[in-house]
Amino acid sequence: MSIGKSFIGPFQLLRLIRSGTTTAVWEAKRINEKERIALKVLLSDFRTDKDEIGQLKHEAMVGQYVNHPNVIKIFDYHEDQGFPLVSMQLYQARNLKIEIRERPEVLAENMGIVMRAAAEGLAHLHDVGWIHCDIKPDNYLVDEQANVKLIDFSIAVKDKKKGFLGLGSNKAKTIMGTRSYISPEQIRRKHLDVRADIYGFGCMLFEMMSGKTPYNAASPEQLLSKHLSAPIPNLLAVSGASKDFAALVRMMLAKDPDKRIQTMREFINELDKIQIYRHSMRPKNFRR
Repeated sequence: MSIGKSFIGPFQLLRLIRSGTTTAVWEAKRINEKERIALKVLLSDFRTDKDEIGQLKHEAMVGQYVNHPNVIKIFDYHEDQGFPLVSMQLYQARNLKIEIRERPEVLAENMGIVMRAAAEGLAHLHDVGWIHCDIKPDNYLVDEQANVKLIDFSIAVKDKKKGFLGLGSNKAKTIMGTRSYISPEQIRRKHLDVRADIYGFGCMLFEMMSGKTPYNAASPEQLLSKHLSAPIPNLLAVSGASKDFAALVRMMLAKDPDKRIQTMREFINELDKIQIYRHSMRPKNFRR
């Protein structure tokens, strides 16, 4: 059976939503059921790749821990007729990276709502004992009503502070994450805690406000070096952020985890106290 046909085991394929490097996401439904779901399916070149299959199984396992309106719901891992896949909640939305690029004015009007919802989803993941390890705009979906869901737990690791001692290591053998958002401790392959995600979230906030990531470089090696040692860029100079909000993001981007905001709950509390935009730069139809 090929992926181009209408069925994979008990699932009827309805529409290709998106295709990435190793996986494709389909809108689908179970035979004889009306509910639409999403299927994350390995592409043909990777269907026997043990590492890729392992990541799918891992994502399904992590998904069993989460239950929050700002986190995508994962149903289960399946392997039917040679097609490894994960079934999950169907969510009709674009990712935040596309919103930043294509609809910055709409995002600006909903900035406070989107930021807080994104933070709530990540805080929940941390609360149930997991570190995402790849926080970036691509891994948040945002719909037309500014509802937000965190996705993709394929490289998430256990937080040893949440009672998972003795169940494996969260010190990576290789560098995990996306270079534009990766924390210094991930680059150094040190033991991780939630503060690695807080760094990535700070990079994402910087991009949401300015339209660009904190650091850019001519090569991947130079980009990693900037995360390790370059001065933290000034968000005030490239956006309409208030001084308080720029200071909050700056704290999240500290090279030393001990100098960052320590939890996403702390970030949410601080966000609720301050203005995001300078008064003169606040969007006309801004929704808090």
